Order: sequence, then C-alpha cells, then structure tokens
Amino acid sequence: MGIEKDIQQPNFRNEYQKLGINIMYTANWLNEKISSVLSQEDITQQQYNILRILRGAEKPLSTLQIRSRMLDKMSDTSRIVDRLVAKELVEKNTCPSDKRLVDVVLSKKGFAVLEKLDLLNNHLDSLMKGISEKEASTLNQLLDQIRDASK
Repeated sequence: MGIEKDIQQPNFRNEYQKLGINIMYTANWLNEKISSVLSQEDITQQQYNILRILRGAEKPLSTLQIRSRMLDKMSDTSRIVDRLVAKELVEKNTCPSDKRLVDVVLSKKGFAVLEKLDLLNNHLDSLMKGISEKEASTLNQLLDQIRDASK
C-alpha cells in the first residue's frame, strides 16, 4: 500500500498531490537515516556537504563559492564554516589575491572524518537496495524534470 499506509492517509486529491507528499516524506525519511550516520562524527548534513564540496575543490573556496555549490541554498554558510573551524575540520585563510576574502580549505582532521564516513557509504547505498540502477537513473531524471518545470 506504500505511502498511504506509512502516513495513514488513504486518499489523495490526485496522483500529483500523492507524488509531492511522497517526495517530502521520502526526503525526510532519508534525511533521518543520513543524520544518524553523520551524528556518529558529530556533524550535520550541512557540515558534511561543505566538507564534501571542499574535498572536491581543486583550490580553496570562498564562502560564496561554497554556498553556490551547497544542496541547501538557504543555509548560513559562514556560520556553518565557523562551526567547522571550531571543530578543526576546516581552516580559513586570507585570500592572497584579495585581502577582503577568506579562503576555506579542508584540514587534515576534516580529511580523516571524510575518509571514515566514506567507509559508511555502502550503508547509505543499501538504503536504495529496493530499486535497480536503471530505476535509480530514471527516478533521477524524473526528479530533475520536476525541478526544471518550475523554472
């Protein structure tokens, strides 16, 4: 019975309403699963996202560059970076080419945390074990279409 059973709502106005609620419900479910893994390292999803972005960057990034790459565009990137600095997971340095900017880089401790979390990727991947790779690809395309249609 799917989402109807999970949220105890047997009727929806139409399939579009059901889809929207199903996406929100599934996103919340997945967020809870991911948060439980990240909490083992005392980091939030937003902090993990920043660490991941910095690891993939070829050079130091400003907080504005980080924000443009974040999943949550509404986050206060500067505050999250400051919390990561306090945890010694990232370092902030004055940008050599523009003294008004601050460059953010991943610290050795930050790399170590990411390497530890990389070992948990199989656990996170297992959350999707109910669908094939082809189905995952199709679902990704459909979700992209939903966002693209609202632009």
